[in-house]
Amino acid sequence: MDITIPALKLLLCCLKAWHGRLRAEEHVEDQKQKIELVKKPTVNDIARVAGVSLATVDRVLNRRPGVRAVTVQKVQKAIDQLGYVRDTAAANLARNRVYNFLFVLPDTDNEFVEAISSQIAEQTRDQFIQRTRIAVKNVAPFEPQDIVNILDAVDSLDVDGVAVFGPETPSVRDAVKRLRDKGVPVVALVSDLPSSERDHFVGIDNVSAGRTAAQLMGRFVHREGKVLVLTGSRLARDHLERRQGFDLVVAEEFPNLEVVASVEGRDDPDLIYRMMPEIFETYPDLVGIYSSAAGNAGLIQFLSENKLSKDLVIIAHELTPLSREALRLGTFDALISQDTGHIVRSAVRLLRATSDKVPFNKAQERIRIDIYLKENLPP
Repeated sequence: MDITIPALKLLLCCLKAWHGRLRAEEHVEDQKQKIELVKKPTVNDIARVAGVSLATVDRVLNRRPGVRAVTVQKVQKAIDQLGYVRDTAAANLARNRVYNFLFVLPDTDNEFVEAISSQIAEQTRDQFIQRTRIAVKNVAPFEPQDIVNILDAVDSLDVDGVAVFGPETPSVRDAVKRLRDKGVPVVALVSDLPSSERDHFVGIDNVSAGRTAAQLMGRFVHREGKVLVLTGSRLARDHLERRQGFDLVVAEEFPNLEVVASVEGRDDPDLIYRMMPEIFETYPDLVGIYSSAAGNAGLIQFLSENKLSKDLVIIAHELTPLSREALRLGTFDALISQDTGHIVRSAVRLLRATSDKVPFNKAQERIRIDIYLKENLPP
């Protein structure tokens, strides 16, 4: 059969069109497969791979009883195989879940503690949209039994996590263990409780903070003499660690300085103010003071009222309105500080993650050491 030129052209056009359609259909199918590959696995996928019902998957994910161990293993294997990561926010919303966290803080006029309390109040407003409630209970400063009483009274049905700012003692350690045995996560704030079974610590590396203070002191002091360390309590681990770091650097690098015994001020401004005259009488060759606690009101009052050597170097802790003004006026030479907002936000995130048994970002929760001179004070 003879084929005319026009008919041949028409046939070629049809073949091209048919080939193009095949290519398009193949592309669509490829895209569908790619989408299927990157699509997040769901509970339906887990049920299918594990060969169980959706109700069983739900019981395993929410750790409810009534599922055989072999079935739990099958579901967990399917979860690992699929790379399933639970959307806890969506799950909590579906269950109408609300987190209830408790912060235990010392009852003091210390400006640093007041700053933490202020940040908690601010976070309480912000966390409302994340279905989180934060309560605060205050205890007498450096009184372990008060902390023990509060921790022992916590009901795991009412509280999803506790943040504790207090001294490390055997009684507190044991109370933390009892609380965690109830299934309640515990975070240590500012001062660590490493001998306890707390889940996380939120605060600066206090040994490094003490070492930093020693470097500043050694470089600012240009003569021989004694250095006083003013602490809150020997029960406070953060203060002990700061003293440890301070002593190490002074001994290694600054032989012209002699660090004398620590003086406990218990964050009491009146007590510190009353002790200062006797301290200067005992150590007439004092060349520096390292205030390793955050209660600086009594020290600032004494220094402001008495004409002392301009060469006396004062290194203190925490940027507060009072210490900021002391730095601006030259009463203090340097401040070592930590961001109270970051501390509170980190504690809430860690309590939430631990409560939900999900991973967290370690780098995000690391609290940095800030150093302030009067030249770099923030606005």
